[in-house]
Amino acid sequence: MLIASYNPSEMGDILVTITAPDNGAQVSKVNKGVAQITTAKDQQLLGYNFMNASQILPELKGQNGQVFLSDEAVAKLNEQIHAAGFDAEITADHDPKFVVGYVEELKDHPKSDHLKVTKTRIGADQTVQIVCGSPNVKAGIKVVVARPGAMMPDGKIIWPGALMGVESDGMLCGFRELRMKNAPDKKGLWIIPDDWQEVGEAVDFAKADTFFPAK
Repeated sequence: MLIASYNPSEMGDILVTITAPDNGAQVSKVNKGVAQITTAKDQQLLGYNFMNASQILPELKGQNGQVFLSDEAVAKLNEQIHAAGFDAEITADHDPKFVVGYVEELKDHPKSDHLKVTKTRIGADQTVQIVCGSPNVKAGIKVVVARPGAMMPDGKIIWPGALMGVESDGMLCGFRELRMKNAPDKKGLWIIPDDWQEVGEAVDFAKADTFFPAK
């Protein structure tokens, strides 16, 4: 997994890369403009920060927020990693993180009166369990599924986890959370029309921004 973010107005010319969720105390080592972040307990790689990032990757200029790194960009970053004396490389991740899903089953959460446990199909032969608290979740609808490794528009990263003791492998997304243009200011999943996109496809956000009419 590889998540990359570049926000020069807030952080300067630094590219942040994340390879695993933060799970406690961290150790940071800096050398030659590269900061390696690992867990303190077992030295698991959590990610790297690259200073003067636009000098390494000129294509970062003009970008802001999550960035998607090509194989060539990752190779350049790995060169910087080795030049700084670190061994653990990063690997490009091209799997779509926001996909069209189909809620096949729904049941009550055993420890909550408002959460539901869904079985949601995200591909021809792949179904995942996702806990959802949206008021309009139900079986038989197409939805946007944020897979582990997705970065939401507010910067939140989706990781596998559990909600009140029930495993949840992703998130069913509302139009407000996705910051879709002209979306109403209320809670609710974006229920995708059946003929909009096929299950398993990467969400077409440019098309999604045309779903709600301009106010």
